[in-house]
Amino acid sequence: MENKKKFKPDPDLKLMEQVREVLRYHHYAYRTEQTYCDWIKRFLKFYGMKQHPKDMGAAEVERWLSHLASEGKVAASTQRQALNAIIFLYREVLDIELGEISPMRSKKQRKPPTVLTQNEVQQVLRSMEGTHRLMAQLLYGCGLRLMECIRLRIQDIDFGQGRIFVRGGKGGKDRTVVLPESVRSLLAEHVEKVADLHETDLRAGFGEVYIPDALARKYPNACRETGWQYVFPSKSRSIDPRSGKEMRHHVMESGLQKAVKAAVRNAGIVKRAGCHTMRHSFATHLLENGVNIRLVQELMGHKDVKTTEIYTHVMNKDIDAVKSPLDLL
Repeated sequence: MENKKKFKPDPDLKLMEQVREVLRYHHYAYRTEQTYCDWIKRFLKFYGMKQHPKDMGAAEVERWLSHLASEGKVAASTQRQALNAIIFLYREVLDIELGEISPMRSKKQRKPPTVLTQNEVQQVLRSMEGTHRLMAQLLYGCGLRLMECIRLRIQDIDFGQGRIFVRGGKGGKDRTVVLPESVRSLLAEHVEKVADLHETDLRAGFGEVYIPDALARKYPNACRETGWQYVFPSKSRSIDPRSGKEMRHHVMESGLQKAVKAAVRNAGIVKRAGCHTMRHSFATHLLENGVNIRLVQELMGHKDVKTTEIYTHVMNKDIDAVKSPLDLL
């Protein structure tokens, strides 16, 4: 079987421009593009920007990754992300196979997640208002990751069936979650306002939104359709960094992060809780309510049930009936 011809970047471009060209050819997310470029720059800076990557190899990559683990004290997942970026540089951009790489590994520490009680979740939500409150309700009520909530499109919400379709979640996987009844009417009103905002943009000669390149080529008018608009759009339009067009993007995630942190603080909760804590709490409370762990795994979008099992360690188990050995003396 013949190997598919590999895309080759323009040799007249500078290295980082070649990296971006290949990333965009393969339709990588813009955030991934930024992350990979950042790691590649850090790799080059580690060697003083004096050597071209093609003049280095596995030994130099191993030394840098080991430095990240020993001196940088990065997490195992962070070190793996850095490795993925460098492998992409060599394999896809420079067309060089590095071979086996065995750096000093960061220690993989599995810590039980921070979880809020149902009463604490209620206190946090009461301390919030407006769109941020609605977003936090979806984080907890659907078990969404932060960016899954931020990137929701209007067409991803099925009010008839009471479902939300999560597109391109972690690992590029899709899944379906239940739309909480308690926010259905509020979310419907919010979507109507977003649709009105989109109509205003269209009348002003704008109204485009970012959609993946392949879909943009297949459906050239889709970017102006109401269904493709973000459920949580930014207040103002901005220039898309790839196309250079003025569009309305989704809100910045930092706004919701700050709002949740402030609500936790105002509720007097001393736990280190944030947006992702809402997702952890969703899974834990489902298990506490007797929902089958396999269903929870599906709702969370976990590849392995072992990932879901970590929530069994933080469930509110009935320990009132347990007597301390000290009391039995």
